[in-house]
Amino acid sequence: MPLLNDDRLFPTEPAVRALARELYSSVQGLPIISPHGHTDPRWFAENEPFPDPANLFVTPDHYVFRMLHSQGIPLDAMGVPRADGGPVEADPRKIWRLFAQNYHLLRATPSRIWVDHAFQTVFGVNKRLSAETADEIYDQIAECLSQDAYRPRALFERFNIEAISTTESALDDLHWHKMIRDSGWSGKVTTTYRPDAVIDPEFGGFAENIATLGELTSEDTSTWVGYLAAHRSRRAYFKTVGGATASDHGHPTARTEDLPQAEAAALFAKALQGKCSAEEADRFRGHMLTEMARMSLDDGLVMQIHPGATRNHSASIFDRFGRDKGYDIPTRTDYVTALRPLLNAVGENPDLTVIIFTLDETSYARELAPLAGVYPALKLGPPWWFHDSYEGMMRFREMTTETAGFYNTVGFNDDTRAFCSIPARHDVARRVDCSFLATLVATGRLDKDEAFEVAHDLAYRLAKQAYRL
Repeated sequence: MPLLNDDRLFPTEPAVRALARELYSSVQGLPIISPHGHTDPRWFAENEPFPDPANLFVTPDHYVFRMLHSQGIPLDAMGVPRADGGPVEADPRKIWRLFAQNYHLLRATPSRIWVDHAFQTVFGVNKRLSAETADEIYDQIAECLSQDAYRPRALFERFNIEAISTTESALDDLHWHKMIRDSGWSGKVTTTYRPDAVIDPEFGGFAENIATLGELTSEDTSTWVGYLAAHRSRRAYFKTVGGATASDHGHPTARTEDLPQAEAAALFAKALQGKCSAEEADRFRGHMLTEMARMSLDDGLVMQIHPGATRNHSASIFDRFGRDKGYDIPTRTDYVTALRPLLNAVGENPDLTVIIFTLDETSYARELAPLAGVYPALKLGPPWWFHDSYEGMMRFREMTTETAGFYNTVGFNDDTRAFCSIPARHDVARRVDCSFLATLVATGRLDKDEAFEVAHDLAYRLAKQAYRL
């Protein structure tokens, strides 16, 4: 019995469902543009088999393990690595059985659709995962993973991925990207410049990171001028070595500043000494967003800003397991006041692309859509993270289209570490967008021929254009 309903996520009214299905069939097979994510470039560089089902579906995916952990299951039991390298469960079959016993916790979540999609379309699994089917499904997936057709590059091609971008720290040497480039493989895997570690005074080891930045670039990063020059150098390196077309900035707020250079230099000096207050650290981060935008005008990198997460909410989990363990929680975010300094400085320049994400849905219609609907440089990123679901995607379209239209948005990105969820996530986005478009046609707000054109744009062209891929 198939795990997936062919009409999943389509409207229930028969005529509208039929049109949504027709629209979807026109974009279902389009190549995937994955311009923002966190897959490991090492997979594509070495092209080694994925080790086992648990390491593919459970241990690296915080969407999965955070839900199990919410029911009291320790991260150690799911094999999540500890920051101190201490022991965690290492038997993948035990991890898988634990996952299977608790698979019901994912009911009605996007993760359930993504995992079921991968089970059925990638591995040919047609039974629901449970305690009773755990070993059978484990063995079926493990057998597939032993075959060359399931190595990372083969799956990349099978998934019809035209381009994928990973995300690396500004201090990364891009070894794996060099290896991919030198291998002669035709798959397009680019990096993204993520400078948080050398922009955020509250990032662990900030002063040491700045010193490392200086060593990598042969610039005197103890000075403001040398620090900015080092950023320019690393951005150029990311473009040349890793094919970067974008930068990515994960700040706690959307605050931007456009400070006099002397004031910015004084804040930088305080940051190096570890003497910034929380307010001064936020002010410095805000100014650096404007500096990054100006650098983007010079070097062409698309700028992504995704604020609004209270990161590492659990101190004990952060201490034991480090970052990105499911404890980044959305918070209220201001954009109108926060983005004004940056937009006043460079927002009227159509040569700049600044893509704004949000975890605060209340800002869609009130702030983000009106801003993107007038500033040439500003585009809206897709529903993201806690909102990349049917409901979240539909709310985004309903609340932003009337003011920002379709063409001040940038299609879809999957923002994932879970490789096999990429086609599943894009499939969900295409189904939701086609459902929305079918409703517009049915209610007389869009002509049918236009709906087919917009469906193609949302599934493919806008992301490729916005990210210059």
